[in-house]
Amino acid sequence: MTSPMSHRPSRRSILAGMAAAPFAGLRAARAQTLDKFSYQTNWRAQAEHGGFYQALATGLYKEAGLDVEVRQGGPQLDVNALLLAGRADVVESDAFRTFNFARDNIPALTIAAVFQKDLRALLSHPGVGNDTLAALKGKPILIGAAGRTSFWLWLKAKYGYSDEQIRPYTFNFAPFLADKNISMQGFITSEPYAVRKAGVDPVVHLLADNGFTNYSDILVCLPRTAAERKDVVQRFVDASVKGWKSYLTGDPAPANALIKSANPDMTDDKIAYSIKIMRDAGVIGGGDAASLGIGALNAERWNGFYKDMVECGALPGGWDVAKLMTPEFVNKKVATI
Repeated sequence: MTSPMSHRPSRRSILAGMAAAPFAGLRAARAQTLDKFSYQTNWRAQAEHGGFYQALATGLYKEAGLDVEVRQGGPQLDVNALLLAGRADVVESDAFRTFNFARDNIPALTIAAVFQKDLRALLSHPGVGNDTLAALKGKPILIGAAGRTSFWLWLKAKYGYSDEQIRPYTFNFAPFLADKNISMQGFITSEPYAVRKAGVDPVVHLLADNGFTNYSDILVCLPRTAAERKDVVQRFVDASVKGWKSYLTGDPAPANALIKSANPDMTDDKIAYSIKIMRDAGVIGGGDAASLGIGALNAERWNGFYKDMVECGALPGGWDVAKLMTPEFVNKKVATI
């Protein structure tokens, strides 16, 4: 018969257990610690940010070991300044603006391209012969100040447009509604929706489908962040693209709730329209993303767009823009549509 004393732990085992307990607790605490990370958008919350809010709302970031703060932007916010000041880990930008970092040799690194197509378009009235971009040569077009120094120069070079065609666009489309011969700039996820509500079903000329290869929604961080927090950046990118897949192919309601809470101007029908357009036009899942995964980056396209901008006079030549982009964090087929 075994003595009851044999079931008692030895003094040595007790001391070993006491010594191990604090370290076991420390390991558990570390396992539960999430890496803080911030993402700054360049505009107020909308469906065009849906994948990030979806990753937040459905716990994809948390599953990746991240505590992510998605901050909405606005008209007066300079996201590049926030990035350089270290007040955001990653910001939403576009290739055209990012190229300017090369001018002053400022450090910046593009790590993903959420949108494979730039959302910019020209809108025309139906039934008046303005069915192609080429047909708009010599005709009045509402163009904003920023557009005159970017895509307008490309349109001039490719289609022979002239500055005499420009009419000022102040984000008021009343002049467009009043004159069937006038065309206007816009984003395919917003202005067409608004003018349809006003009674005009416009002809939409998406610039991206006509050779304007700008990456319009890219994720940009400091090279230091990509190097020193490589694992964290990779987890953020992977969770974000999974969020986009979920948002566009699953139930977008979790993200939409966060979007509407952050930006009350967003309504269900506005959001639904934008989601449909992004799906139908292949904005996120098309292009290189179809084979390489959401967020895909193509160095040839990146450098080619810069060349296009130099040739049309929108940017000076001689900048080393290749160093501003890396496909290291994407092109891994993490999420495809």
